[in-house]
Amino acid sequence: MTNSLRPYGHQRAPLPSAQTPAPGVPSPRPPRNPGSPQPGTATTGPGTKPAKQRDAFFDNAKYLAIVFVAMGHAWEPLTDHSRAAEALYMVVYTFHMPAFILISGYFSRSFDMRTDRLQRLVTGIAVPYILFEVAYSLFKKWADDDPSHPISLLDPWYLTWFLVALFVWRMTVPLWKVVRWPVPLSLAIAILASVSPDIGDDLDLQRVLQFLPFFVVGLFMKPEHFQLMRRREVRILSVPVLLSALVFAYWAGPRMSSAWFYHRDSAQELGSPWWAGVVMTLAMFGCSLVLTSCFFAWVPRRKMWFTVLGAGTLYGYLLHGFLAKGSRFWGWYDDYAWLNQPLGEIFLTVAAAAVITVLCTPPVQRAFRFAMEPKMEWAFKKDATELARERAKKS
Repeated sequence: MTNSLRPYGHQRAPLPSAQTPAPGVPSPRPPRNPGSPQPGTATTGPGTKPAKQRDAFFDNAKYLAIVFVAMGHAWEPLTDHSRAAEALYMVVYTFHMPAFILISGYFSRSFDMRTDRLQRLVTGIAVPYILFEVAYSLFKKWADDDPSHPISLLDPWYLTWFLVALFVWRMTVPLWKVVRWPVPLSLAIAILASVSPDIGDDLDLQRVLQFLPFFVVGLFMKPEHFQLMRRREVRILSVPVLLSALVFAYWAGPRMSSAWFYHRDSAQELGSPWWAGVVMTLAMFGCSLVLTSCFFAWVPRRKMWFTVLGAGTLYGYLLHGFLAKGSRFWGWYDDYAWLNQPLGEIFLTVAAAAVITVLCTPPVQRAFRFAMEPKMEWAFKKDATELARERAKKS
């Protein structure tokens, strides 16, 4: 059955994309200046430029992926006794993180060391990491009655690992643009990480390196690649592929450790020979790309009722972790036995989707923007352009 070597430790899930404003960027939006036009609002007048429109496809993809993240966290305690839940869990964990990371890479294509982009990297990723790492650690101390649990910015706990990874990946974007074979090189790095047990837990580097190829793939994808995945024949073919994956996962569940899907340990740490890391890294990279393509094939292209929620997935991702962990700390799955029955499993699935949906809504974004998108003008020097603009206003 499902075997997690760290039952209440690191887990993976979701996500932000945080490139500079561009059409379809599903990451947290930069603060708007008072009086500036709202996104999607038409502007007229001499010298005005049309407002950029978000691409509904990517917002839809991010929302649906974060829903799968929440469902996977709700299913995890069920996998020890429900083979069906375990099969669903394994299939979802094969593609939901790669999908997030691939989108993050796609919208990181224009990242460079420009001052404003570095500032957004700090305020949109580094600051939320620090705040939520501390908040999660304090929550575990209280909710799990574990006063000795340390607060460590070097050892990400639970969901915060993704922010560390995204920070590192974005900082390396200029490097990937100059090497000759970026995807094979990133895959080689992932393979080396999977056979290197001495990497340790600092900054969750195993995950940073083992998930790196998906970010690099997204970095070099073009719009036509997404168009290809959304073709009718790909959508039709994806159905038997997904069904086959579910059947295989149902068979493999009792025979395979789910820890392979987390990419947080080397092969040796999972009790396997070193060469298993090479085989599993290549095999899971291929399977993840196939299932991620199947997922993208069924993402709606048009604007849906949930499209607006795609901009708030980072909020839902980080906030739902308190409830996901609290349900384990407070023993809900043990105290309410009916949750482990088929109807209870369906209830948990629906409840997880509902909770994550609420946490992605604009009111929640406004309430937690101080932590997720702080302005922090006081922390940065003003560049020459800003100083010239201020002098012009005063004169």
